[in-house]
Amino acid sequence: MGIYFLLLVVGFCWAQYNPNTEPGRTSVVHLFEWRWADIALECERYLAPNGFGGVQISPPNENIVITDPWQPWWERYQPISYKLCSRSGNEDEFRDMVTRCNNVGVHIYVDAVINHMCGANAGAGNHATCGSYFNAKTEDFPAVPYSGWDFNDGKCKSRSGDIENYHDISQVRDCRLVSLLDLALEKDYVRSKVAEYMNHLIDIGVAGFRIDAAKHMWPEDVKATLDKLHNLNTIWFSPGSKPFIYQEVIDLGGEPITGSQYFENGRVTEFKYGAKLGTVIRKWNGEKMAYLKNWGEGWGFVPSDRALVFVDNHDNQRGHGAGGASILTFWDARLYKMAVGFMLAHPYGFTRVMSSFRWPRYFENGRDVNDWYGPPSNSDGSTKSVTINADSTCGNDWVCEHRWRQIRNMVIFRNVVDGEPFSNWWDNNSNQVAFGRGNKGFIVFNNDDWQMHVSLQTGLPAGTYCDVISGQKEGNRCTGIQVYVSGDGKANFQISNYAEDPFIAIHVDAKL
Repeated sequence: MGIYFLLLVVGFCWAQYNPNTEPGRTSVVHLFEWRWADIALECERYLAPNGFGGVQISPPNENIVITDPWQPWWERYQPISYKLCSRSGNEDEFRDMVTRCNNVGVHIYVDAVINHMCGANAGAGNHATCGSYFNAKTEDFPAVPYSGWDFNDGKCKSRSGDIENYHDISQVRDCRLVSLLDLALEKDYVRSKVAEYMNHLIDIGVAGFRIDAAKHMWPEDVKATLDKLHNLNTIWFSPGSKPFIYQEVIDLGGEPITGSQYFENGRVTEFKYGAKLGTVIRKWNGEKMAYLKNWGEGWGFVPSDRALVFVDNHDNQRGHGAGGASILTFWDARLYKMAVGFMLAHPYGFTRVMSSFRWPRYFENGRDVNDWYGPPSNSDGSTKSVTINADSTCGNDWVCEHRWRQIRNMVIFRNVVDGEPFSNWWDNNSNQVAFGRGNKGFIVFNNDDWQMHVSLQTGLPAGTYCDVISGQKEGNRCTGIQVYVSGDGKANFQISNYAEDPFIAIHVDAKL
């Protein structure tokens, strides 16, 4: 009895770190700014059949409508109420998406904007996605309702009321982030309104939350709010399941606020991951792929079971947030595919794949002056649907990196090797590296400026394998490079530095 009770307690303590994905599904994709109707379709036609575990969605609640600049992506990070209506769809469409995605084993993770409401200079009126009235100047949000009592103005000690000094913990957590009205999450009333919103989403069937701007809230206030949350809906989740929590904490080192301060609440976004991996794959600052041998905690990252990892996110792919110019994105497609391939092959962290929209980048003095552009839209401001081309890429300026063959096949690779140890590392002391995952998979990279020709121990059973980067196994044939593994587990790899994708990945489910 004692042992059983102990296991029960440990299970509950660990629940918020568990992604709640179905067995054999190990990654989520951020379908940034997609409409709920398109996400429902994508779950059914593409994500479920290709082994994706879930979708991070854009904030579903009512937000301010900004017309100067024209409906930027960041207006969705300025809440007006917790009603479920946004340019992605209304509550009925949201419920339909959650139901349809859950029914095919793909779960929904909500981007929860709970640190603040809209900007202090947003004016008054009903220029919001559900038409709710608000007055930012008097801090009046009757659709919640919140009033001036529910904000942190009295606690902020900076002169402007905004965060001015990131080395002052109280400022970072009690003052306004870029003049966004800062909620007083230490008040039980505010916690209750936030929890009511999140519980409504849980009851509909979501599996977890990205906590936006967690760094700007006190960890104990976040915890007290999360403690009010329901268990997940038992239609799709086992009884007693808790929501998966991953908190946006930008911690690149050098500030007093660290990711580890938030571990009690759930995982944290490891922003060092994409920043460092980009530097290595770009070969900046003398970095080389050979140094990736101890990737993960060895690079000063948070523990693997506390990390949510990604190559780029919606902020830093356009120069916001953390990581700067080293961040790799779809604009750098060849290097980007290598970085995502490395991430999905490596056992560290829980992985999130990005799915973006194109915008007209225009740099002036090193800054993209169009970094505000919202999703592809019609003249009335409504978001364009995601169209699918004959070759399975997307139209209407949706990038759909998750549909690129190399990325989709590496999502599958990660599922196949799940639970297998990091093994058989090899490098040439430069930018040619290889590693395996037990006896299930093996990946080889050539990021040098010369040809690679090497015989390596793969750890795989003998046979002919299909490289899932240059092609894939279709029936009994391979549309890409074939790799022959001999009885001793060795295989020859030739990768030209001019190859379209200078890496090869094989796994036991791609054996001919």
